[in-house]
Order: sequence, then structure tokens, then C-alpha cells
Amino acid sequence: MSDGLNATGEGHRETRWVSLASGVSDHEPLRAPVTVATALDFARHHTDGAVPSDRPLARDRWELLATLACADLGAARTIEPHFDALSIAQDASDAGLLPSAQTAGVWGVFASEGGSEPLRATTTATGWVLTGVKPWCSLAGSLDGALITATVPDRSRRLFSVDLRHSGVIVDEEVWHARGLAEIPSGPVQFFAVPAEPVGPSGWYLERVGFAWGGIGVAACWFGGAVGVARTVFETLAGAASPSAVQLIHLGAIDELIHGARLSLLDAAAVVDGSDPRRADVAIIAKRVRGIVAAACEHIMMRSGHALGPAPLALDPVHAKRVADLQLYVRQHHAERDQASLGSALLATGSPAW
Repeated sequence: MSDGLNATGEGHRETRWVSLASGVSDHEPLRAPVTVATALDFARHHTDGAVPSDRPLARDRWELLATLACADLGAARTIEPHFDALSIAQDASDAGLLPSAQTAGVWGVFASEGGSEPLRATTTATGWVLTGVKPWCSLAGSLDGALITATVPDRSRRLFSVDLRHSGVIVDEEVWHARGLAEIPSGPVQFFAVPAEPVGPSGWYLERVGFAWGGIGVAACWFGGAVGVARTVFETLAGAASPSAVQLIHLGAIDELIHGARLSLLDAAAVVDGSDPRRADVAIIAKRVRGIVAAACEHIMMRSGHALGPAPLALDPVHAKRVADLQLYVRQHHAERDQASLGSALLATGSPAW
């Protein structure tokens, strides 16, 4: 294994815990899933009772997601939306908005917009139904249900709970040609009058504080993938007879990037786990952390390539998959657009944050 970690059985890999508090953890290694099948099984057996929600133990959850991603980003990409769905359900329950539908099984969250036939929600004699196309629906054909945003008659967006096993749900996996996260088809899904249960009023999904914290959970996955890349560089150079000065420069730079990203996640976890997780600057914190982690990921991938050359990308299946997965996964950060959004949010506060 390129990361020095031993397989513990088909579909799993023993992975050292990724700690946000320091580079060393007293956690036992995690027997982490590394296939979609084992990741779905992991998610199916982990509910809010077994996996800490973002309140009050964000650090625990983000460390778990980072460790899962360090083992395999495809597995983490399978599990993270399920945890997010459980957190949203908890938010709805706290607000007295929990839908009658139960979140049994494995769930996803589909909130991207776009397409020529946008998903619309309308009411019928028997309740709400969804009709149209929803883009970017990861693993829709493998999940039990999803929380999905749709446009309601007044043109606002509202969140709905949907059973993905309904006959009116048609999944299109043929459009997915990605080389990274190849096992996570994320194509469009067509809905034909599919029954749906509203979760909160219009706008509630985006306005709740948990929306920002959920975005940091994704960044924790990116971070875990970057840690996996960094471990490969370290272990490769540690096993070399005489690492070059250039290789040592890249290793030092990678350490700096990992340290900075880790501290940004740890700082955010302290806010969530602190006395007031509903702080007014929650959106700014989330935007900042995602940007810091995304930039670290991109530079770590670049540095690892310069330090190790093409060999591990061509000959090491674990490392090659991790880099390809991370390149695609981190594009959930919208680069300059997200930086502009952060800048706008900072100006709206009326005073500098530093």
C-alpha cells in the first residue's frame, strides 16, 4: 500500500486516525470502507445515535470523515451526504419541522440547481409531488432516500424528503465519465410525479446555521484526502536512501499546508462545539475554512507530483486513485467565485475580521 496501511479484509483498509488536535492521535486505527458497497453498509449502520452530529461534537465527526477520506475518497463521498442528511433531519426535529418520513437506510442530499427542466414541486389532492430533472445526484441509484431542493409555485426553493425507490425516479448514470470518483455516478435524475414530504418552509434549508457546518464537513473530507497524499510523500521519502534537497523542500511545504488546514478545521470545530454555535459570522467561518482547505489540497497535489514524479501516479493504484478523486472532489469549492462570496460577506459586516 502506498500509504503504508494494511488491508484488513475485502473492501476495507486499516487507516491511522486523522486528528485535528495534533499530528498524533490515541485513537485506534479505523477499519475503513474503501468500496461503495462497504461504505453504504457503514452508513446504514451509523445513525445519529452512533455518529456524533454537528452539535455538540463537530470535531469528532470531522475527524471521522477525514479518516474515512484518508482511506478512500469515494467511500467518504458516499458516507458524508448521509451524515449531512441526518444532521438536517436533526435540525428539522429541533425546529419542530421533522417530516413524517423516516430516515431509515442510506440517504443523500441533492441541492444543486440547473438544467433545462428544473425540478418543481406542486401540490395534488394527496400531497406534494416532484416533477422534472435534478442534476448532480450522487449514487441516486444506490440510496434509499434523499433530501432534495425543488422550486415551489411561488418560485422559492424548498426542501423535500423523497423515497428514491419510487417507480417515478429515473436515474441516468450513462453521462458520468469522470476518472476521479468514477464509482460515484453523479448524473441527473428524472422525477415523474414522485411523492415528497416538505421539510421546513421555503428557504429554511439554506438559512439554517447547520448549512454552513455541513459545508465544513465536506472540507474535512478534502482534508483527509490531502493527508493521504501527504502520507505517501512522507513514507516514500522516509524509505529513500537519500532524499534530494528539492524533495525535502516539497515535504516541508506539504507539512506547512497540512498544519494550516488542520488548524482552520480545529478552530471551526471549537466554534461549533463552543457556547454559541449560532454566531452571526457562521457563514464567513465556513467560507474561509473551505477556501483554506481547498487551496491546501491543490498545492499538496502539486507538491507531491513534483516530489515523487510520475511513478506513483502511474504505478500505485491507491495513490493514483486518491489524487484523481481529490482533484474532482475539491472542485465542489468554486475557486474565485467562492473567494468573491467570502469577500462580499466580509464587507457586509462593516468592519474587518482581522
